[in-house]
Amino acid sequence: MRPLLEFREVSKTFAAGLLTRYNIKAVDRVSFEVNKDEIIGILGESGSGKSTIAKLILKVIKPTSGQILFKGRDIWEINEREYYRYVQGVFQDPFSSFNPRRRIIDIFRDTIINTSNEKIKNHEEVIEIIRPIFEKIGLDPRDIIEKYPHEFSGGQLQRLSIARALLVRPELIVADEPVSMVDASTRIDILNIFIDLKKTTNLTSIIIGHDLALTSYVSDRVIVLYRGQIVEEGSVDILKDPAHPYTKMLSESIPRIDKKWESHLKYKAFETSNIKTSRGCIFASRCPYKKEICENKEPPYVQLGKSRVRCWLYAEK
Repeated sequence: MRPLLEFREVSKTFAAGLLTRYNIKAVDRVSFEVNKDEIIGILGESGSGKSTIAKLILKVIKPTSGQILFKGRDIWEINEREYYRYVQGVFQDPFSSFNPRRRIIDIFRDTIINTSNEKIKNHEEVIEIIRPIFEKIGLDPRDIIEKYPHEFSGGQLQRLSIARALLVRPELIVADEPVSMVDASTRIDILNIFIDLKKTTNLTSIIIGHDLALTSYVSDRVIVLYRGQIVEEGSVDILKDPAHPYTKMLSESIPRIDKKWESHLKYKAFETSNIKTSRGCIFASRCPYKKEICENKEPPYVQLGKSRVRCWLYAEK
């Protein structure tokens, strides 16, 4: 079966500044597939390229090289009206996702008109259309009739963001840090929406985040990024038993209440100078397992069961 979404050696380069000849590769030769009816988690530190991948999928920016396919078609050959009928985004800041001067009901009304060409006569018709969607996200549509965005909590607004995305009945939702700006008590509730939507509507989701615990909770597979490259990819189980030293570092950073935090590996801090000078493994300057080959030659991808890892520790075996 053909993947729903494919990245084929995709790179995105940005100029570092007007006074420098160096460029920054936010995404560096990334390849992966997203199958229908699954939830993919994309993990990494700030600056690893996660949000750039989201913008590439949502056609906010074009790749410098490589190809992105949706149902086998290059996304830049699909007109925007058709593409956004199938692919929608949910963003990190729910407060900036809505026009603060407009009532929520009017925003939903315009979304219905713009995506379905339906003629809406009154708010009652809007409520009847959105009612099934609101049942999925746990809100009563009548609660939004006269309210403006500032009258909702962050968690409620994020639910409304999901509901607006679902109005067009998409096949893929890209959620960029969907719970990072909501109250900790509502984060699991919002992630459960994606799980329930997968079960009830076969919705495919890409969840982008830096919290391993939350991402592992919601995902079927995970992709770990470091400086724009995939260093490890596989089932969510790789977070329990990571292979790549960077994934191990992320795993060790998760706070645990059952024991005192101790790092068994000595990781070095990231240095911006390494962006320009590294020729081999991108993690070599921080890795406690570093060998000579790591600094001089890029490691290949190695298949470990159902996962793949880019590390010389396994390439030499």
